[in-house]
Amino acid sequence: MKHLHGGRKRWVGPGLVALLANLAGSGLAVADQAKIDDALAAAPPGLAEGAKVIDWEGNELKGGTNGYTCLPTPPTLDGRAPMCLDEAWMHWAMAWQHKQPITVDALGIAYMLAGDEGASLVDPYAQAPTGDNAWIEEGPHLMLIAPAALLEGYSTDPYAGGPYLMWQGTDYQHLMVPVGPRD
Repeated sequence: MKHLHGGRKRWVGPGLVALLANLAGSGLAVADQAKIDDALAAAPPGLAEGAKVIDWEGNELKGGTNGYTCLPTPPTLDGRAPMCLDEAWMHWAMAWQHKQPITVDALGIAYMLAGDEGASLVDPYAQAPTGDNAWIEEGPHLMLIAPAALLEGYSTDPYAGGPYLMWQGTDYQHLMVPVGPRD
């Protein structure tokens, strides 16, 4: 009897370790799944199915096949602002993230169908509203980048009832296209 009890004790230790490791791994998987779900909320359903998902450190959370990359809400934000970017937008995003110059020479399309928590219309690096940075919280929208000449003539007024130019005159200017109401 003593031997059986001792044998059981030996198996309980590794079994408990395996169970705890599995639970810890599932916690990570749950966190990753939450990031994936958040990121894919930015895209239309057909696009979301084939989109790759990465986190803000560049770790791939889900493979993709359609050329779009979706990112969850940046960890620096309290609200939601996931996005799905095509290849042209990914190049743009890398330049913006690293504060490097970029010349946009092709059309790019990005989706933010979950809306965003706000950004300055004039300062690509503003972190919060101020008296002079024209802060806007946008509902569901698309974003378009294009060569600068194609963006000339668009309004910079987000309340004019149509597309508007954000970050005009910077390397990061882009057209915002609202597709749903602002909250």
